[in-house]
Amino acid sequence: MFTVGLIGDYDEEVVAHIAIPQAIQLAADDIGTEINYEWVPTSSLEQDFGQKLSKYQALWVVPASPYRSMKGALNGIQYAREHQIPFLGTCGGFQHMIIEFARNVLGLTEADHAEENPSASLILVAPLLCSVSEQTQPFQLTSGSKVIDIYREDEIIEQYGICNYGLNSEFSPMLERAGLRIAGVDLEGEVRIMELDEHPFFIGTLFQPERSALKNITHPLIKAFVRVATQS
Repeated sequence: MFTVGLIGDYDEEVVAHIAIPQAIQLAADDIGTEINYEWVPTSSLEQDFGQKLSKYQALWVVPASPYRSMKGALNGIQYAREHQIPFLGTCGGFQHMIIEFARNVLGLTEADHAEENPSASLILVAPLLCSVSEQTQPFQLTSGSKVIDIYREDEIIEQYGICNYGLNSEFSPMLERAGLRIAGVDLEGEVRIMELDEHPFFIGTLFQPERSALKNITHPLIKAFVRVATQS
């Protein structure tokens, strides 16, 4: 049985946490495969995370940050990146994906999240100029990206969850040069989707594609994620 590890701190009151298992099941049904999921608390990944994560065929770092353990969440992302494990990060997962990359690939060890450490010397994830919480907005996808191939269209409409933080745009060029590419932006040109070169599936979105499951819709990005997981 293929299994997705859902890295996050489960809370039945978080909409995304209810939607994600439904989204995975919808995708599996559409593909015609079977796939399981398990919740992986962030605190459980502070130590021996490689051993704990080796049983999963894919990893999804879910919304609802700040996490109980930022270290645990970052360890999970690092494992997926370094071991070529299919990875999806949505909302808080996207935010921590870029922090992990900045710290461990670019060497920006002080890179941090304004919500979790507002006095940090290097704020990589900063407050948005305007809150986009619970908003539905269009996004423009980047030509040549994996994401545009998945959606098969260059403009999409997606919904955010509770979202007040995003990438500090000053660091976009540095991240892109190192291989973490901009795959989609909002209509203001702000980065909302990124993907990693040289990886079978390593994608993060500031919005929450899992929300589609609440309307009983199979989401193309999640379907692609599940498909890669069952082929890895």
